[in-house]
Amino acid sequence: MTDEPADLKRRGGWLPQDQDELEAWLDGRVDRLGDDDTAPFRHPVIQEFADLIDSDAIVRMYVTRMIEEVPKTRQYSSRHIESVSQLLRLIDDVLASAPEFSEGAMVTTPLTGILDWTMGTTAGMAAYRDPRVNAILKRILDAWAAFLDSPDSLYVLNDSPEGWMSETAREVVGIDQFEHDPADPHWGFTSWNDFFTRRLKEGARPVADPDDDAVIVSACESTPYRISRDVARHSEFWIKSQPYSLQDLLANDEAVDRFVGGTVYQGFLSALNYHRWHSPVAGTIVRAYVQPGTYFSEADSEGAEAVEAMASQGYLAHVAARAIILIQADNPAIGLVAVVPVGMVEVSSCVIGDDIVPGRHVAKGDDLGCFQFGGSTECLVFQPGVVQEFALGAIPEHGPAASVLKVRSRLAVARDARAG
Repeated sequence: MTDEPADLKRRGGWLPQDQDELEAWLDGRVDRLGDDDTAPFRHPVIQEFADLIDSDAIVRMYVTRMIEEVPKTRQYSSRHIESVSQLLRLIDDVLASAPEFSEGAMVTTPLTGILDWTMGTTAGMAAYRDPRVNAILKRILDAWAAFLDSPDSLYVLNDSPEGWMSETAREVVGIDQFEHDPADPHWGFTSWNDFFTRRLKEGARPVADPDDDAVIVSACESTPYRISRDVARHSEFWIKSQPYSLQDLLANDEAVDRFVGGTVYQGFLSALNYHRWHSPVAGTIVRAYVQPGTYFSEADSEGAEAVEAMASQGYLAHVAARAIILIQADNPAIGLVAVVPVGMVEVSSCVIGDDIVPGRHVAKGDDLGCFQFGGSTECLVFQPGVVQEFALGAIPEHGPAASVLKVRSRLAVARDARAG
């Protein structure tokens, strides 16, 4: 009997497995900040958020009510956050901090740790879809990205129990598989984001069957989530079954009709895994762009389970910020492939490589770009009749048995066009 799927934010290591541990972490931040509501915010963007809440009645209603509404679908021992001011001060505090390592209650996505239960309230679900709220959240995430791109964020790269250079963290991350300078105080990394997007050493993830253009490889180091076939152009992705809707997934790209009736593969990434994307096929870049989207919105169509990230995976692929990379494969049996890395929660930053431009030829397994700071998922979209079979390791298994599919390992095999 297969175990029920766990919340991906927890199963992926983005938030603690135990809800009590997350609440203890949040309590600690609340206690450290104290009760002083008179001090100015450290970052101007938080004052902008405060001004928006104060001046816009609808936004003020959403934010106030989502703090008041304790989710009825989760077990919380207390509300923790008592006011809009306290919520803003907690977010302000995060903008000058980087994620710390922990053997147990690790919170790699601290903004989600603060906003987690508000995302499951009726008011919160409305707030995080509101364009005004989403726009200010994007500005907040950009401000945090600037800090995580700076040398100031390197303080978490130390050998204390909370540091990413501790013996336990070294083993968990598998740092010896990655390019780094053991003699440098910060392993040669220039910032937290530089560490988070670290590159694998040569040979650490060899390309499967490099000379066989019928073999499609994994674009990310991720755990298989879903394989859907005969995907429609239009589907109601927000309903309980969350079918893929190609027009929405691909942001109404002009190539959408070529994928109708095709196959979508989706996987999710762990906090401790590799966060770069690689080409699943050899081919030529047709288009590559970032599609803006929401950042903390979750599905509300599946009752008690809908507020958990596992139940929101299909929904997020249609509404979250994401990159869309179209590759015309050298193998005509494969044709056009869409690589869609999707930013979950904190991941507002999907960074496409500077050289991934129309007309550029990429080899199978070449670097395409990376995620920065937070949880993430990925989709690969294939045209009808392309995939003959998926590798056993690419078949989703929900529960503890699910395992990570290594990047550049065999994902699928394309049909032989000559056999048709």
